[in-house]
Amino acid sequence: MRAAAALVAALALCGPGVVWADAGPGHEGVRVEVLADPGGASGLIRGSVEIDAPPEAVWKVMVDCDLAPRMVRRLKSCRILQSDPAGRWDVREHVSRAGLLPPVRSVFRSDYDPPRRIRFYREGGELKVLDGEWRLVPLDGGARTRVHYESRASTPFAIPAPIARMALRRDIPDALAALRREVMARTAR
Repeated sequence: MRAAAALVAALALCGPGVVWADAGPGHEGVRVEVLADPGGASGLIRGSVEIDAPPEAVWKVMVDCDLAPRMVRRLKSCRILQSDPAGRWDVREHVSRAGLLPPVRSVFRSDYDPPRRIRFYREGGELKVLDGEWRLVPLDGGARTRVHYESRASTPFAIPAPIARMALRRDIPDALAALRREVMARTAR
């Protein structure tokens, strides 16, 4: 999910900074901000969502590679290439596809500080820039969680700004809302 969200963020590099909040049904409380790099090399995306579940429950969903394609619309596959036996890091490959654009392969390492933080950075693939983090902040004595997402990314090809903004308007809030829905479905069982 992290690389796909970073890829969509990278699509915004052609346009100015944009903020979407509460972008539609099911997106209540989802906030996304996209800022273009003045030098044009990368872009910055920030997002947040609050989830009525403890950080440990959110964490389990976030690190589940098999769930990622269900939660990120354009993500076709997630595969763990290497992992630390102690669970402190892994290297993942994501393959994303957006309409007529060619598939984009992202390889990134995630360093884990459960259930508080995931730091990720590029190891390979088509994206020239890919780094960021997820932070889980306990709320209400740990009964709820605020999830913060921030990444820098660049796209491997030029995309017109209106198309990039349209993709971001849908995909990033959708991914954060999907995370919340999946966590809530799992905790309701």
